[in-house]
Amino acid sequence: MNGVHDMGGMQGFGRVEPEAGEPVFHAPWEGRVLAMHRAMGHVGLWTIDINRAARETMPPALYLSTSYYEKWAISLADLCLRYGLVREDELAAGRALVPAQPAKRVLSAADAEKALSRKSFEREAPAAPRFKAGDRVRTKMINPPTHTRLPRYARGRNGIVESIRGCHVFPDAVTTGKGEDPQWLYTVVFDGRELWGESADPATKVSIDAWEPYLEPI
Repeated sequence: MNGVHDMGGMQGFGRVEPEAGEPVFHAPWEGRVLAMHRAMGHVGLWTIDINRAARETMPPALYLSTSYYEKWAISLADLCLRYGLVREDELAAGRALVPAQPAKRVLSAADAEKALSRKSFEREAPAAPRFKAGDRVRTKMINPPTHTRLPRYARGRNGIVESIRGCHVFPDAVTTGKGEDPQWLYTVVFDGRELWGESADPATKVSIDAWEPYLEPI
């Protein structure tokens, strides 16, 4: 979707200033938010793509005024509400007001290490890949109102397939209730001037991972 989260190439937000010696967490609550995300993800009610999509739907003013882990905390609360794990009055009270519903899976200490590892989203391919390394392609000019992994700045642009990354779960389908719909994933390279115009540094190259439905041959 064309939300405020898709900030690549946008101007007026100032320079990105890396923090020297930045800690993993700036406060203990940030670590707890990450732990809660891992624990609730283990329950299996939503996927990583649905998790990402939840943050994209935040109101722009709220998105821009909150820190990274504040966004995570807000999206987790929204997901728990959506899937019936908590009620509005319980969030307001900060405690359970009714007996909890049993979860299919609960994260235990023995499961913790496994829960911290990123599982594979590669799937069996339904067909041969449409493109190969070296093919010239153009990204489609799409403007979906739902989740997509094709950034706005790279839509309708010409690039070259650098490599095939396998067949993977298609985020655009998962987040709209259409199942995993596995699609081939490619790394596509763009010249900076193709993306940013003639004023861009001619030496700039930008690579993105793009699913096959985003691409068409030139």
